[in-house]
Amino acid sequence: MTSAAASERTLHWAEERTAFSRRLAEKWSLSLTVLALFLLVAPLFWVLGGVTDQAARVWSWHMLTQTTATGGLANAIVGTFVLLAGVLVVAGAIGVGCGVYIAEWAVPRRRLLLRGASEVLSGVPSIVIGYVAYVALVVGLRWGYSLVAAVLALSVLVIPYVAKSTEIAISQVPTSYREGAMALGMGEGHVLGRIVLRSALPGIVTGLTIALAISVGETAPLLYTMSFSNGYPDGHLTHTTMGYLTYVAYIFWDEPSSADQNLAHVAALVLVLLVVALILLGRLLVRLTQRHSEGAGG
Repeated sequence: MTSAAASERTLHWAEERTAFSRRLAEKWSLSLTVLALFLLVAPLFWVLGGVTDQAARVWSWHMLTQTTATGGLANAIVGTFVLLAGVLVVAGAIGVGCGVYIAEWAVPRRRLLLRGASEVLSGVPSIVIGYVAYVALVVGLRWGYSLVAAVLALSVLVIPYVAKSTEIAISQVPTSYREGAMALGMGEGHVLGRIVLRSALPGIVTGLTIALAISVGETAPLLYTMSFSNGYPDGHLTHTTMGYLTYVAYIFWDEPSSADQNLAHVAALVLVLLVVALILLGRLLVRLTQRHSEGAGG
């Protein structure tokens, strides 16, 4: 009895030590997770708070209705939206097409090569892309500072993200969807357009949203390809300059005039709000497209 009681007591102590170690590990894991979350969120609130505080001191509604020539940002805001529209069309078409090709038709060796090329392109500094675009498009093709050169430079910068997100979204479509559609007699192209792409639409929209959020904050490629103008876009694709927000935030900050510095503060706030709006719009579109994709899958 004594030996059995001692064995039971030893077993009880071992179980208590194991339970204590487990609780301690859980507490450490939770503490590290909270710390990581704080390190992620704190810089975000620091940036948002700093930008908002600086802009709120000099904010005026006339800045949204007048051009930079008269102390406003209207032409820069319009120019930024024009650039975003161009990137959406060019990078969206090419990136989605590349992603579909890699996921659906590329043989393994070619798929590996294209993935590697896309990863290398995504790692090229934006200023290098801007310089190459300047040499090839602005000077080489004699387009001059132009909208089309700026859109192409920004599109090259974000196409890898769109292609990767499209490839991943297509690869996650259940095989049963394809098999069911083909069993009903649908052709390969019909299956791709009506079933696969519709089911992958939330992931594709996410990639496009990320691409637009990245491109809206770029400055270096536009300095090489677009320069800057105090007027509104004139509708020409080549030999034309245009205003955009990142130029105001980057260049006007160093100007001696306090009015120009105030414009830089407000431009930075508008850029942050624009990125937030893009993310929220992307989330909304993902929710809407998820309903369609579930309908397609069902």
